Amino acid sequence: MSVLIAENVTHGFGARRILEDASFRLLKGEHVGLIGANGEGKSTFLNIITGKLAPDAGHIEWARRVSIGYLDQHSALRKGSTIREALREAFKDMYSLEAEMLSLYEKMGVAEAEDLESMMEDAGEIQHILEHSGFYTLDSKIDEVANGLGLGSIGLEKDVADLSGGQRTKVLLTRLLLEDPTILILDEPTNYLDHEHIEWLKKYLQNYENSFILVSHDMTFLNDVVNVIYHVNDGELTRYTGNYDNFVKMHEIKKGQEQRAYERQVAERERLEDFIARNKARVATRGMANSRQKMLDRMEVLEKPREKPKPVFGFKEARTPGRYIVTARDLVIGYGEPLTRPLNFCLERGQKVAVMGTNGLGKTTLLKTILGKIPAFSGSAELGEFLHPGYYEQEAGRDSRNTALEDVWNEFQSMTNAEVRSALARCGLTNDHITSQMMVLSGGENAKVRLCKLMLREANWLVLDEPTNHLDVEAKEELKRALMDFRGTILLVCHEPEFYRDWVTDIWNVEDWTLKIV
Repeated sequence: MSVLIAENVTHGFGARRILEDASFRLLKGEHVGLIGANGEGKSTFLNIITGKLAPDAGHIEWARRVSIGYLDQHSALRKGSTIREALREAFKDMYSLEAEMLSLYEKMGVAEAEDLESMMEDAGEIQHILEHSGFYTLDSKIDEVANGLGLGSIGLEKDVADLSGGQRTKVLLTRLLLEDPTILILDEPTNYLDHEHIEWLKKYLQNYENSFILVSHDMTFLNDVVNVIYHVNDGELTRYTGNYDNFVKMHEIKKGQEQRAYERQVAERERLEDFIARNKARVATRGMANSRQKMLDRMEVLEKPREKPKPVFGFKEARTPGRYIVTARDLVIGYGEPLTRPLNFCLERGQKVAVMGTNGLGKTTLLKTILGKIPAFSGSAELGEFLHPGYYEQEAGRDSRNTALEDVWNEFQSMTNAEVRSALARCGLTNDHITSQMMVLSGGENAKVRLCKLMLREANWLVLDEPTNHLDVEAKEELKRALMDFRGTILLVCHEPEFYRDWVTDIWNVEDWTLKIV
């Protein structure tokens, strides 16, 4: 049974065509992984099927009586509410019923006798619905899912306005899972999750009885939870049965077949054109030449299989700094309240350090404090001599109306137009990306623009806050290679151990420093 059918969907932004005559079907119980390079249209497709975007052409049809839960990259929370209140919104219909029941009980005190029986019957029916739906155990259910995704350590009474971007995403994901929709649509849900919480979500999705559509560049995670892959490429959607490993095998076979078919056709066309050129002038063979010309004219010309532009990353190295990059003396980090015990450490020249630990314990705060972007709660972090830091800030500049070209050019005004375009192209961005506003670029394209700016500066110390978020597989691998080749010092926050474990020199776990209960 089809839960969703999308037929001949076409959509674009200005002259940029994202989807072209794309079709998709979701069957009951299918766990679908939607994959493709950055900017191929995955988030656009999700926005179309959920009604947030109207396609330029095509037809979307959902089965009757399905509820859709959608976590996208730009979901928001209502300001002024606590985490628990935000999570309770997953059961707002039940809370409305409770409010109605309590209102009935109040009215009973002053009701006429003829109305009392009807009101008691209504209240009893609501009471039965609430009990049958588990309303009176909701808080324990909220605690269970919230703890599974790491919200318990933050505190469910905390105001959502005080949360980091990663913590807000956790709240949205937890609320979505509590809603228990018949269809889950998840766009990069692991971006802000730590390893243990990714494992919890993995088990949840493996046991999920209904259908879901998942966009993720974490291929290990994807591989373990999906049974169907849809590949977005050149505006088309291609369906592959099985997990990601099976897709890789089948896609390589398909690419090989397309390449061989193209080469055979090129050879056949050359043979026919040669025959026609040699025989069309002779009366005796003109008929055969005309016959070959008709064959050539009827032949559907195959396009040469196109390779996507692959990013090439490399960091410019500044002069050698002093031996000590950062020296922390009784450093305590935090906003308004301390997050850590007093820290004493040295980051030395040439070290490559990964900072890990549960979200909300201060990884980003640590980086900003060390760089002097925010003051220390107490103690000090002394920077060494001759430092040229390069800072990659998490999720910066997502709302900019500048084009990618303008965004880079504004910071590097001595460069020519051609030089800026060339630098962006090396990061795997096409002309369409370069001339698009930052706010309409995908998360991965936006990340590549910010990496481009970082690579145009000389640096001897890279400070990187979740640089792999939103990057596709090829871009991640290339970034990893560039960081391994960089001879300077690196301080990296990353939630993907497989990205850094085989090249960093040290791992700092903020859970060893925190004052919070983990």
